[in-house]
Amino acid sequence: MRFDWSVVPAHAGALVQGTELTVFLAVVTMAIAIPGGVVLALMRLSGSRLLVGLSAAFTELFRNLPLILVIYAAYYILPMASGVAFPPVATGLIALSLNVSAYNGETFRAGIASIRRGQGEAALALGMSRTQAMREVILPQAARRVLPVLASTWVSLFKDTSLVSVIAVSELAYTAMSIRAQTFRVMEMLTAMAAIYWALGYPQAKLVDWLNRRYGLSE
Repeated sequence: MRFDWSVVPAHAGALVQGTELTVFLAVVTMAIAIPGGVVLALMRLSGSRLLVGLSAAFTELFRNLPLILVIYAAYYILPMASGVAFPPVATGLIALSLNVSAYNGETFRAGIASIRRGQGEAALALGMSRTQAMREVILPQAARRVLPVLASTWVSLFKDTSLVSVIAVSELAYTAMSIRAQTFRVMEMLTAMAAIYWALGYPQAKLVDWLNRRYGLSE
């Protein structure tokens, strides 16, 4: 088998653009899914049967469906059922955000629940309202505790963005596959794609290791 690695630098521009879209999808998804997860966690802990039920239903639906199925449903089924169609990138963001919000909601719920009840009661004794106690005492500590898990979710999300390639979103995986189809250089393009993902993902994984050492719960 003869390899022709010149195909990689020849299409470097397209690979860079695909990588930029991959990063964009991950960043925007997490920007949506973090506040979404906080809302879901607070709903689950609110004590309201309606809010608890809605949060639980959302979480269990999207946490247990394969992400690729959510993407297909949003792109193909939603327009047929409702007449509402979104561009491919927007569809990918919606599907990713729904999925990651469900996971983040459980992560934040566990973090909030891990704070000792006495700390909230002490804040109330000092004259804070329940809202102030949650915002100023509970949530900051919970955020620190869930940071390592949230960072791991980010690394996983960064790779999962490749699933939106199935609806023709021209991120890194889709771009590499398109170049492969045009040039017939399968091994070279798959290797280049893997190398780019690894080069971007490895530093993030090391950051997660550091966060676990620095902020990991040791109680």
